[in-house]
Amino acid sequence: MIAVFVNTIAVLAGSLIGILFRNRLRESLRSAVMKALGLCTLLIGVSSAIATKELLCVILCMVLGTVLGEVLRIDDGLEHAGDYIKGKLLRSGGENSRFTDGFVSSCILFCIGSMTIMGSLEAGIRHNYSIIFAKSLMDFMSSMAFGAAMGFGVTCSALFVLVFQGALTLLAGVIGPALSEAAVTEMSAVGGVILIGMALNLLELPKERIRVSNMLPAIFLPLLYFPIVGLFG
Repeated sequence: MIAVFVNTIAVLAGSLIGILFRNRLRESLRSAVMKALGLCTLLIGVSSAIATKELLCVILCMVLGTVLGEVLRIDDGLEHAGDYIKGKLLRSGGENSRFTDGFVSSCILFCIGSMTIMGSLEAGIRHNYSIIFAKSLMDFMSSMAFGAAMGFGVTCSALFVLVFQGALTLLAGVIGPALSEAAVTEMSAVGGVILIGMALNLLELPKERIRVSNMLPAIFLPLLYFPIVGLFG
């Protein structure tokens, strides 16, 4: 779990540094930084998604996972969590108007993707923390830019990093030996597709925001896909 704590501290420290210097940045510069982060997120998502070896698995998991997420209203839950934290810690309006967007976007960026999945599996199964340490450095840099552009919501996402990545690491220690390499690969690929959706939101390309949080259950469905496919030959 030590690597998870390092990752959490990296997000906290990076976002606070970004917030500290945000008033020195012009709004046009902050907007440009957000676009740059959107493009970087798109690159990370595409690189993970194209690693798939089972395209049908990705398609089925995305469809079924999104249906499950819509039923569970995960996106609404995260937004309400962000609004609740904002209401407890900050005054509404003004500089804090993007709090929820920053919270939700950061939760997804820092917790979804191949490095999160592979890093948690390596940490939980082999006690190899190198991937999460590398991810922590990347998250530190990203959280600085996000903090400058979107404010304190990015800082609060560190709690989600601690809970989500910590739970994934502990779970990997329990079920890791039973996971196939194919399932892990497709989990990363599905996560990559979700990151592409988030990148489109950051670039403000869709007319209506993609509710990427509702797609999160899809990441874990490859764990069921391969046993079911194997059962039916």
